[in-house]
Amino acid sequence: MSLVTAEGLGVWFAGRTLMEDISFAVQPGDRIGLVGPNGSGKSTLLRLLSREREPDAGEVAWARGVRVGYLPQDILELPQGSLVESVRSTVGGREAREAELVAVEAALAGDGASAGTAASAGTAASAPGGDAETLELAQRLADLHLELADFEERYGRHRAEEILAGLGFPAAAFDRPVGELSGGWKMRAALAGLLLVGPDVLLLDEPTNHLDIPSLQWFDGFLRRSQKALVLVSHDRAFLNRQIARVLSFETEGLRSYVGNYDSYRTQRAEEEENLALRAQRQAAERAATEAFIERFRYKATKSRQVQSRVKQLARKETIQVREARAKVRFRFPEVPRSSRDVLTISGLDKRFGDKVIYQNLSGKVERGDRIAIIGVNGAGKSTLLRLIAGELALDAGNISIGTGVEVAYYAQHHTDTLDREHTVLEEIAALVPDKPQSFVRGVLGSFLFQGDDVDKKISVLSGGERARVALARLLVLPSNLLLMDEPTNHLDLDSAERLVEALGSYGGTLLFVSHNQSFINQLATKVWEVDRGVVHEWKGNLDDYLYHLEQIGRPLGGTPVQAARPVRAVENDRERRQREARERDARAQKTRPIQARITALETEIAALEAELKALETELADPALYQDYARAQPMLDRARVGKQRLEECYAQWEKQQELLAAV
Repeated sequence: MSLVTAEGLGVWFAGRTLMEDISFAVQPGDRIGLVGPNGSGKSTLLRLLSREREPDAGEVAWARGVRVGYLPQDILELPQGSLVESVRSTVGGREAREAELVAVEAALAGDGASAGTAASAGTAASAPGGDAETLELAQRLADLHLELADFEERYGRHRAEEILAGLGFPAAAFDRPVGELSGGWKMRAALAGLLLVGPDVLLLDEPTNHLDIPSLQWFDGFLRRSQKALVLVSHDRAFLNRQIARVLSFETEGLRSYVGNYDSYRTQRAEEEENLALRAQRQAAERAATEAFIERFRYKATKSRQVQSRVKQLARKETIQVREARAKVRFRFPEVPRSSRDVLTISGLDKRFGDKVIYQNLSGKVERGDRIAIIGVNGAGKSTLLRLIAGELALDAGNISIGTGVEVAYYAQHHTDTLDREHTVLEEIAALVPDKPQSFVRGVLGSFLFQGDDVDKKISVLSGGERARVALARLLVLPSNLLLMDEPTNHLDLDSAERLVEALGSYGGTLLFVSHNQSFINQLATKVWEVDRGVVHEWKGNLDDYLYHLEQIGRPLGGTPVQAARPVRAVENDRERRQREARERDARAQKTRPIQARITALETEIAALEAELKALETELADPALYQDYARAQPMLDRARVGKQRLEECYAQWEKQQELLAAV
């Protein structure tokens, strides 16, 4: 039985069709990833499923008694009280049971008025008028105690604190008023309430935006252990792949459903488009041959019947239309001037906010070409470090020295709020480069999908994703060779985030960035800086390399070392570090070598099969071939066997990749 069923949904906004004739169902245990570009309707669809909005057409039906939990991208208010009580109050039913318990106890004590209350609360007896009534009240009292004990076990303070701790809240915050929380921590508290309730269907709209990496790892594990249905929107490709087994995708032809994770969906979609293009090409060749036959024999009496037959055949056959390509963000950073080798030097840096010490006597160096990911728990000082380097915050002591020829550009989440809301998109970017022609500015904006009249939209009417694209466009028109970026993928859809990775991959300057997006970090980082209690631990490699290292030494990210009193980097010399890294690489290589060999062999076979099939398809696209059956049949058989083998190779390749990822 379906938990939620959507039938013929339609939504129109400001004269624009956002979605039309959308139908699907959410089954028990479904793990659905909702994907599509910004503005395609993902958040709106979640609001429809959560009953927060009514569709303009069609309907959403929920199974009887199904509980739906929804986490939007922005939370305005939370239940008042302490943090723990605010989270616990999301679970209804406790107060009613406690009130009934008091009423039943009073009824058993012989209080007539209370007995009436007990009856209205759900008990059958109005007063203990006899043994039967007393027995019934006593049984109800026992049931209520059991229900409250079970309620406490499932939704009690200890369970709420466990979830809050997993999401990164320190124990000292549990009894703080929830009104003191910042926006990001309010989102975590709302998420904690949802996880405590454990609804039958969990609707999550970019839930990782406000989580640091340790909290994200905990949340990842929590969701993967859950058996509840999930509909998830996320720009983190790796997180999405781990969580889902089905994709609902907003495509140009409507909402489409694909079995598998996000990577599987991309493969299936590419194959669909390739097959459609081949079918269209083959049909065009057949149509051209038929039209040539008609033209050649149009006026020949002996062929008139065949000509008429083929004319009717052409009229009946529906033309295969190749899908319209969706516009995508495509840009690259311009060539940057060469800087000195030492791009940035930090010496004896101190920073505190009131009594809270963020950094004390911090020193470090950034060299030309470094791509450094700054990670750590929320509140550790990651964004503060970027703001200090960018000059947005003043140092309390120490020095930050910028190298010769270094031009700094800074992108931060809050910069989307500093855009002039009364400016149009074109005016916002043109103001930065008054010496450039409008055609240059329009070209830059076009690469960020602001085309035609879109450039005349005011900043005030843009979505969060559109404002993020405007802020990124500002980086392109002001050349720099040192980029500071704070959570650059927040508010970007998955495709735009991946295009940003590609652009930064070819960026010729130096990059320091804060991100919780593990895919983003792993694709870009050449070094990791972990900010931990005012100390920065440096590691050469990406995030996976660093997490593996922490696992080897028995220390969680942002936690206290198990095997060492201080971080390993503080006590190792260079020789010891190189020896340890070599041992770790050898251990991994022994496990991965046979898997890599199998993957290489499969990739070689896949390449050969694809080349053979491509050659066969070219020949099979020729209509003249089918006039010679003896020649055509063996080729058709080879194509069929080749495709079967190719599918087997792909399945084996995916299995080996999963084994490699597990290692």
